[in-house]
Amino acid sequence: MRLLKALGHFHELRFVLLPRFPLWRTQACLILLVCTNVLLFFPALAAAQDEPISDNENVYESLLRPTFESYCGKCHGVDGVEEGDVNLMELGGAPIGSDVDLLSELIEVLDLGEMPPEGEPDLKPEKRERLVFELKKILKVEVQKLSIYDQAPIRRMNRFQYNNAVIDLLDLKCIVFTLPERMMREHKLYFKPASGKMPDVVTVGNRPLGKSQMIERRLAGVAAFPQDLRAEHGFDNRGDHLSMSPLLMEAFLKLGQSITQSPDFVQRNIGIWKTFFEPPKTKDQWKSSIGLRLKPFLTRAFRSPVTSEVLDRYLKFADAQIDQGAEYTDVMKALTAAVISSPRFFYLYDKVSQTEASSSVDEFELASRMSFFLWGSVPDQTLLDLAIRGELSAPAVLIEQYERMIKDKKIKRFCDSFPSQWLQLERIISSVPNQELFSQFYFSKYRDSMHMLLEPLLLFETVLIENLPITQLVDSDFTYRSNRLQNSYTEFGASPLKGNKGGGAVGVLTFHRVPVTDRRTGGVITNAAVMTMTSGPDRTQPITRGAWVAGVIFNNPPKPPPADVPPLADKPAGEESGLTLRERLGLHRERSDCKGCHEQIDPLGFALENYSPVGGWREGYANGREIDSAGVLFRKHRFNDVVEFKDAILVEKDRFTRGFAEHLLSFALAREIGAADQLALDRIVEATANDDYKIQALIKHVILSKPFQNKTTPK
Repeated sequence: MRLLKALGHFHELRFVLLPRFPLWRTQACLILLVCTNVLLFFPALAAAQDEPISDNENVYESLLRPTFESYCGKCHGVDGVEEGDVNLMELGGAPIGSDVDLLSELIEVLDLGEMPPEGEPDLKPEKRERLVFELKKILKVEVQKLSIYDQAPIRRMNRFQYNNAVIDLLDLKCIVFTLPERMMREHKLYFKPASGKMPDVVTVGNRPLGKSQMIERRLAGVAAFPQDLRAEHGFDNRGDHLSMSPLLMEAFLKLGQSITQSPDFVQRNIGIWKTFFEPPKTKDQWKSSIGLRLKPFLTRAFRSPVTSEVLDRYLKFADAQIDQGAEYTDVMKALTAAVISSPRFFYLYDKVSQTEASSSVDEFELASRMSFFLWGSVPDQTLLDLAIRGELSAPAVLIEQYERMIKDKKIKRFCDSFPSQWLQLERIISSVPNQELFSQFYFSKYRDSMHMLLEPLLLFETVLIENLPITQLVDSDFTYRSNRLQNSYTEFGASPLKGNKGGGAVGVLTFHRVPVTDRRTGGVITNAAVMTMTSGPDRTQPITRGAWVAGVIFNNPPKPPPADVPPLADKPAGEESGLTLRERLGLHRERSDCKGCHEQIDPLGFALENYSPVGGWREGYANGREIDSAGVLFRKHRFNDVVEFKDAILVEKDRFTRGFAEHLLSFALAREIGAADQLALDRIVEATANDDYKIQALIKHVILSKPFQNKTTPK
């Protein structure tokens, strides 16, 4: 605590956090939103029509009232029915206010075919498309009028970012502390992004292998703070989940001190030792050298120029320590401990604008956004130098730096954090299929999941390094498999791997690049890892699988089920014993409050029903009934099997691109995606399509987008 007092107050945080809560999406509310928002935004809508209508009254009588009666009135007005206490028949033509969030939600449910619910009169495709088109034009007008994006929340670094930042700041030759959330361990340095090519054979390890895989060169005596929780349908860098309690603040102080006091904190492990920690040749140079060394160190640690006031605070402490007889290296260690324990270091935030509610981020904020997005760490000196000169924000320079960063080995950190969270792969760690039913899943004291989870991660790394179209993530023509994993795909025509006899060794695992000859495999959707982690111990869970596809592939997760809905029993009883799983769930979805979501996710889940709880292929159930995987995607693409399901998704690849871009933008900005982001996402999708859907182009256009380059100051 004496150290903290010597340094004075860390800094003032002048922010008002404005928490955002997701919209409550019920079918009844969505029907209401369709009607009321068309009414609300009609002036802009009328201006966009080929044959504009002159006033609201005519619009109501010619367009809205018939729409209400045909599609909404059953629940909201006809015969006195008022779900949600709303009678649309009484609204008339009076405007009721503006809300871009509701408008954005409306566009989404219309575009995805979620409204009106199945069983009710449906909008004709041309009418639905026209409504979406016109409402997007309205949204554009309203967003441009507001010119405000959701605030990037003030947040602390998560422990993955903290580990990376300390490594980069000190040029550590080891990690700070063990990170179990890093699901894949690189062996033999296969990851070389500058080459633009993944090797045909890679050697990797992972978390399920046990403690041996968690042993990495690290600083002895340094314990990590608790693992950060991943936001529901989000990432572990989300500001609304990265709070700072007094206990955690104290933990950060102790953490900084334990790092510099570690017995491994010595010259061989610290790249900046000679230029920062090693004393000058003569003692009379000590005090002057500290200022020269400390200023660039603080600039990098705090990601912005350091004021003389802040610098003086540290220098006064250093001078006092030297006057008391402290050794130079010990003083620099104490200063380092204070720096990496300071809120200026571990808090991420945008500076408050004194004049504008919305403005461009400054050069240093832009450097931080790029580095934490791609590298999960503080900016390097190149980014900082460009920011100091005011050159980074120039589009040509920004693109040049992006291309440099995407080829740097530190992009591995992006691969270590984004794809595993995007795909929700942490769920496979706890997958325990029934050992009696699926004995092939278990070997020795291990499980096939240790092999399974590496396949989609290696696929993602390859798509990124080789700059392939993101459609490869849906339906790839190649994959990476170990011998054991390849053997589990033999029923899909997979041939045994040559030169990889074991494949199940528990030290490291060898994976080979192999062509995908059967489209029932390939991509992340039909990956054995996904099929296993979205199943229960005894049976598949098509609703869970459908929710995964909706959330991960299209970024349209369903709302949680009502609390009073009982789960479907693993084993059918009585009259249900002769039913298929689809038939049993059909009984389950009869409730009106369940129907809407089931219409959304059921076709997505049953498309994958031919895959067993461990990812194997099956034609029927144990009771002899044949599996029915047919369905309709977005109410317009019929499919009979999983291959046709993939084809339907590829037809809708712009929807997949948009969902993937939303995930990337949310990860980059550490917040939810809001209505104001929708126009930027439209431009990102269009630009990515023009670049043949290449993944590096998509990431580039996220960085070039207005939400990424702008900030909002809370009122």
